[in-house]
Amino acid sequence: MPVVEDAAQVRLTIGEVAARLGVPVRTVRFWTDEGLVDPPARSAGGYRLYDAPAVARLDLVRTLRGLGLGLPAVRELLAARRTVADVAAEHVRAIDAEIRLLRLRRTLLQAVCRAGTTTEEMSIVSDLAALSARERQQVIDEFVDRAFAGLPDDAPGAGLAAPMRALPAELPEDPSPEQVAAWLELARLVADDGFAVRVREMAVAGAGATPEDPDPGLDAGRMQALGRQALADGVVPGSAAAEALVAELLDDGRETTPGRRAALADRLATFTDARVERYWQLLGVLNGWPPSEPAVPAVDWWIVALRAAS
Repeated sequence: MPVVEDAAQVRLTIGEVAARLGVPVRTVRFWTDEGLVDPPARSAGGYRLYDAPAVARLDLVRTLRGLGLGLPAVRELLAARRTVADVAAEHVRAIDAEIRLLRLRRTLLQAVCRAGTTTEEMSIVSDLAALSARERQQVIDEFVDRAFAGLPDDAPGAGLAAPMRALPAELPEDPSPEQVAAWLELARLVADDGFAVRVREMAVAGAGATPEDPDPGLDAGRMQALGRQALADGVVPGSAAAEALVAELLDDGRETTPGRRAALADRLATFTDARVERYWQLLGVLNGWPPSEPAVPAVDWWIVALRAAS
């Protein structure tokens, strides 16, 4: 029964308040000690007694906490330093972020189920789920910084740096299994110091490019088409059919010497790496870019064909 101080005022004990709000007594005590309500009156026996405004205030605290608001936000609301609309909007943003994270975790776990992921890979999955968009971008930025450190910004090879940072600001709210797998593979790739060294080699070589480099005007599209056809037809480098293709590619009025062939093969090898191509493919999956046919296999065929003895 409520303790009656006088006919005009009803006061409740802490146990009665807790029962009315549906929370433990220790919760009411904690909210009181945190200053979310004015210090209650005390009975002759020293028990806390809450009046109607205090109970109403505690009921509001219970409602706000039930919505997930932290004590600082609740305290600001009660002190009228922020409006309910402001706090609600902030909470909506927080809930949206949590929903995105939960969706990402679900997709990651689905990928684990499908792929039979190892314990080590599961750790990577867990780390990915905990990363914010800014932190994911930082992973890529740190890799690019390692690969291009000290290279002048206006160097031709440095032009690779900006595109290699092109991670989407956010993974989709419900990323596809392909996008999750792409990020995991990309995270492993950029963690490989050897890959950063290889990218730097390509950037430095590009920075040193001059008009005198071998075959600067080579038709790359034609070379790709001929190389892909050679692979499709099973043409063996060094064979008569391969030599005919070499002659066709280099038929530009200049002499096709062994030196020219070797220089072109070396140049192609400098700027050809399956892992670098895979990097661009993974960025494409994450950004939703249209897929493109791999170029490296055809170039690799040309490198071998150009170096083969006629």
